[in-house]
Amino acid sequence: MKFEWDEAKNSVLKKTRNVCFEDVLVAMSEDRLLDVVPHHNQERYAHQKLFIVKIRAYVYYVPFVEDDEKIFLKNIIPSRKYQKYYTQEKSNG
Repeated sequence: MKFEWDEAKNSVLKKTRNVCFEDVLVAMSEDRLLDVVPHHNQERYAHQKLFIVKIRAYVYYVPFVEDDEKIFLKNIIPSRKYQKYYTQEKSNG
């Protein structure tokens, strides 16, 4: 499957969060994709899902939309909630 994103958004993410969409692809290729879940706001974003990925020892969620040809990555958001959930799950499992 082909991945796409907005380059302007990617530049903003690099500057403001020190993370980029390329980091997401690397994390996925290195088996650090922790989960794929429905978007937590289904009322507003029913068409989106979330990749849950670990990048540099922290858990991020990455909203995306998918069609027959591509997966379009929308954003990269650090998440204390998912960090706690997936870190505890790993240490307890």
